Amino acid sequence: MPQKPLEGAEVLLLEDETFLRRRLAAYLEKQGASASAVGTLAEARRLAASIPFDYAILDINLPDGSGLDLLREKVFGEATSVIVMTAEDSVKNAVEAMKLGAADFLPKPVDPEVLALILARARKTGQAKRLTEYKTSRREADEGLYFGTAMEPVRQRLEVIMQAASRLSENLPPVLIEGETGTGKTSVARWLHDHGPRAEKPFVDVNCSALPEALAESELFGHEKGAFTDARGARIGLFEAADGGTLFLDEIPSLSLPTQAKVLKAVEEGHIRRVGASRDIAVNVHLITASNRDLRSLAEKGEFREDLYHRLDLLRISLPPLRSWGGDIAVLAGHILAKLARKYRIPAPVLTAENRERLLSCGWPGNIRELSHELERAVVLSLGTGKLDLSGLSIGSNGIADSPAKAAQNDWFNESFSFPEGGGFDLEAAILRLINHALAQTGGNVSAAARLLGVPRDYLRYRLKEKSPQD
Repeated sequence: MPQKPLEGAEVLLLEDETFLRRRLAAYLEKQGASASAVGTLAEARRLAASIPFDYAILDINLPDGSGLDLLREKVFGEATSVIVMTAEDSVKNAVEAMKLGAADFLPKPVDPEVLALILARARKTGQAKRLTEYKTSRREADEGLYFGTAMEPVRQRLEVIMQAASRLSENLPPVLIEGETGTGKTSVARWLHDHGPRAEKPFVDVNCSALPEALAESELFGHEKGAFTDARGARIGLFEAADGGTLFLDEIPSLSLPTQAKVLKAVEEGHIRRVGASRDIAVNVHLITASNRDLRSLAEKGEFREDLYHRLDLLRISLPPLRSWGGDIAVLAGHILAKLARKYRIPAPVLTAENRERLLSCGWPGNIRELSHELERAVVLSLGTGKLDLSGLSIGSNGIADSPAKAAQNDWFNESFSFPEGGGFDLEAAILRLINHALAQTGGNVSAAARLLGVPRDYLRYRLKEKSPQD
């Protein structure tokens, strides 16, 4: 059943003429709104004090004053879009109404269909305002997205998701992105949005771990005036700000279980409820979530809602850690250096053989984010010298370079090994041996073994179906 244009909206209709008031109220109800139709300023003030209206449609000439008095008195909060009805020769009143904060004006006699269009426009304006407010309150992260050999399984999974999205432009299924901190989960989410059917719509990303528990629900779902001590006015949440577009919830396990329950309702029913509200609001968002921890194991421990996990784990993308990228690390570093060169307006630095070797020697516990920061530090320090110096690169996970003995201990490869003369080395058997070693280390847990090896779980399952090496 198609969603009504004004479904769930609370509308105050202030009109002196009874016939017109009833006609407009009936039309608004037909569009899904809840219309409170009154004929005096006194009645409008009483209702505005108790109901957080999304829209207020005000006539100017009333028995007990002017509809503009409500704007002068600041009866409505910032979340209420006010539309003023004026006679065709009342341009002066229309101008004054706009100066007092009205979102739009409507000439009389009123056409109900034109009114619906104006309300829809006001809704988009409010959404855009909240989105702009959100964007200016956070730092934009740009880690880039590079598809090399190590990211080939990710690229293939993204293609599958894009094929599904092309068939389901309206009801896009949730996507879950798993990977260590700094592996580029936000960049993948942004890529999905930019290459999907909602590319022209809002993209809102939220770091759930940065939301104080007391404010997380209000930030995501919005709140009404007076819902809590500091709620001086109504405010839409980020679900509403992302309506029609994409909402990316990074580090979703950081949300409390009660907040997770509200996220589940939003995913399953397409409705949210502001804090302190008594009605639901319809939202249509493509939800992308991410975690640096295994949601399945968290759900099994009761630390994450199992029903929400199963709802989110429909399309999963597993990002490999940077340490598993091999030679692609140097290629990625080249791409990052090219971006930094544009940023600092310098020629792109060239990686020397020594620099490449040092990049490949690092464990990169911070993954792509750490690589980006280290390269930018080196670029800044090299300004004026023209030489990229990576000798101070932190190799150890604690920021201190490991000793040669410890580095050798952490390196699984035996450099003294020699391949058999004339061939005969079985690469497939070696891969299976590594897989079995990881499985033994994790007690047979395929997901955990996949994380150790830096590959998707499906890759391990595929490999395990292959014929084991012959003795």
